[in-house]
Amino acid sequence: MERTLSIIKPDGVERGLIGEVIKRLEADDLKIIAMKMIHMTKAQAEGFYAVHKQRPFFESLTTFMSSGPAVVMVLEGENVIGRYRELMGATNYKEAAEGTIRKEFATDIEKNVVHGSDAPQTAAFEIAYFFNSFEIVR
Repeated sequence: MERTLSIIKPDGVERGLIGEVIKRLEADDLKIIAMKMIHMTKAQAEGFYAVHKQRPFFESLTTFMSSGPAVVMVLEGENVIGRYRELMGATNYKEAAEGTIRKEFATDIEKNVVHGSDAPQTAAFEIAYFFNSFEIVR
């Protein structure tokens, strides 16, 4: 079984999309094994996105991700990383497939409602960033 991190970003929380995202996860048989609502500080967002520190969007991304509450979850299942990324849609919502979360709900490339890990190594780092072993129910 594979695990991945899912984040419903501040724009998704603000727009009342938590239930819609969770409904889609469960409909796709992606098991939620940990979940909590957080409000990242700017420093926490910078730590989480440190891999992008040299990228031009780093400042706006970390400011956005620390602008309001977000919901972080650990998902588990067969090929969960690939399946969740398919359900999310392309990062650029204009390129996302019809029926994906980002195609239906994103308002711009940054405010694209959800985040998901892109590889097993990334997932391991991202899950450990937000959850300790006692918070993951399995």
